[in-house]
Order: sequence, then C-alpha cells, then structure tokens
Amino acid sequence: MTEQAQGEATVDISTWLATERTRLAYERTTMSWVRTGTSLITFGFTIYKFFQLENPAPGPPGRLIGPREFALLLVLIGLGSLVLGTWEERQGRRALRRRGPDVPRSMASVVAAWVAMLGILALVVMILRR
Repeated sequence: MTEQAQGEATVDISTWLATERTRLAYERTTMSWVRTGTSLITFGFTIYKFFQLENPAPGPPGRLIGPREFALLLVLIGLGSLVLGTWEERQGRRALRRRGPDVPRSMASVVAAWVAMLGILALVVMILRR
C-alpha cells in the first residue's frame, strides 16, 4: 500500500484491478447459477402445467414418481441451486472484504433473491393445486 498526502491508505492499481476482476468473476458465476436455477424452475413448472392440461386425473397409485412429483423436484433443485450459488458468492465476497472493505454489494444476489421468490411462488401454486 502507498500513502497519500492526506494520510489515506490507497491500494496500488494492479491490486485494485485484480480485486475487481475477482469480484466480477463472482458476479458472473452467480448469474450462471441464477440462469441454471431459472431454467430448472421454469422447466419444472412447464412440465407440471403440461401434464395438468394433458391428463387432469392423477396417475396410477403404483407409480413411484409421476410428472407432478418430477416437476416439484425440478423446482426444488432450481431453488437449491439459487441458494447454493448465492451462498458461494457471499463466501467469496467476505474473503474479498477482508482484503479491502470497499467491495460493493452484489446485484446478482438481488436478482437471485427475486428469482427465488418467483420459484417459491411457483412451488406453492404447484403444491396447493392438485
């Protein structure tokens, strides 16, 4: 670190750029998790609606897993991927903040939270509607 005239500590440009690249890599990775979670949630909800329209009667009782259960599982896996991706990014940001406290908040985490809320809404609709 170098000292400025006013006594403020500043980070040299190469360290700042490395930190910024790392932060942006965490952001891109989180957005990939969001894209994967969104795909799983929408695919699960689509399967649910398709089989609800195609065959409104419940399937035979001897079947281990039906289309409804498979769709619920896909939505749950999508929600889990959003949680895991957000948790991974937060761990990385904490490590970056230990080196420099001026790491900004993640907008990817905000998007992940919005998508998770929509996924939870889809899950509730799927559970309540038989």
